Amino acid sequence: MAEVIRMPRMSDTMEEGVIVSWLKKEGDQVKTGDLLAEIETDKATMDFESLWEGTLLHIGAKEGEAIPIDGIIAVIGKKGEDFKAALANAGNGVPEASAPADSTASSKSSESPAPASATAAKPSATAPATDADTDRLKASPLAKAMAKESGIDIASIKGTGDQGRIVRRDVEAAIETGGTAPAAAVTPVFGQESFEEINVSQMRKTIARRLAESKFSAPHFYLTLEINMGRASDARQRILDMSGEKVSFNDMVVKACAMALRKHPAVNSSWMGDKIRRNHHVHVGVAVAVSEGLLVPVIRHTDLKSMTQINTEVKALAAKAKDKKLQPEEMQGNTFTISNLGMFGIEEFTAIINPPDACILAIGAIIDKPIIQNGAVVAGKMMKVTLSCDHRVVDGATGAQFLQTVKQYLEEPMMMLV
Repeated sequence: MAEVIRMPRMSDTMEEGVIVSWLKKEGDQVKTGDLLAEIETDKATMDFESLWEGTLLHIGAKEGEAIPIDGIIAVIGKKGEDFKAALANAGNGVPEASAPADSTASSKSSESPAPASATAAKPSATAPATDADTDRLKASPLAKAMAKESGIDIASIKGTGDQGRIVRRDVEAAIETGGTAPAAAVTPVFGQESFEEINVSQMRKTIARRLAESKFSAPHFYLTLEINMGRASDARQRILDMSGEKVSFNDMVVKACAMALRKHPAVNSSWMGDKIRRNHHVHVGVAVAVSEGLLVPVIRHTDLKSMTQINTEVKALAAKAKDKKLQPEEMQGNTFTISNLGMFGIEEFTAIINPPDACILAIGAIIDKPIIQNGAVVAGKMMKVTLSCDHRVVDGATGAQFLQTVKQYLEEPMMMLV
């Protein structure tokens, strides 16, 4: 009998998933282990492998459609088998009158990309595609949305997917290489109101829910300290000269925090409702900005790793985060979090605690400014950091002592090497 395929739970916090693209189309043969689809969860875009063998008889979820956990997305069975009977038995029958049209629509929407290198077409001299033209183009809904948002004439992009289908990687390649057609300028009529509505992704929904819960349930208070990064700057250059290895200021902050957490276990703790969990291990989460918000990959046993090891790991995890390829286990287990906006020139900000942590450290930009040192005015490289604390776990004096230790490590970076 035909097997009804349902939306799987692919992360512990997932409530629904979005079909990014189908990698098989109706009528295709499917083997165990074949990739059926790409599914966007609340944490990442993940591959969905088939546990069944047979023919893909029916696709019940369109690309871009959000389906709740256990919702029906497809039917696999023997070639020519009546999938409507399986759907009816599953409580999701297809009306006879609409079945042929639905089947055709599903077939069109399920055409999918095959692995290929991304290439972008040169800018087209033709007029931008109209909505009707766009509908006729073979392009995934995600690719269409990305092209529209970036002001790209999607007709100028060469598709590398199945049968020339334009997929996400093609639009990304066009953006990177500049192979785009400029968006038409829009001159608004005086007094006219307009707006656009953007669907909230699964990731954005989860970020919003978790941060709202944190902000309105954990009593935050904030401690700000200024740190002289002059010696850290010199040490960073010496590490490069001696080993050829690059480390960033962010890597140095991560290392300093990890070592300070070892000395101040109360900060390396979590609120558990009726208990406080004092963690004996140090796992530092590093916030990474992606198009849909923030992801926090976790560096495990951070205090035991060198700054060059931290640098390598942060780079690898950040790249996976931006490609939405982070796995759930790579974003779990954090005992402390760091958020750095210094690279954007932000001098000072406060961050919302990332559960289950008791604290998060916000890092500002390093600013060249005059300071008083030994009674003389000298040039200094100053950086402000702000520690957000959950007052249920960490008291003011405890947070202040932790920051003093972080300051000592960064102002005397050789202490982190012994």
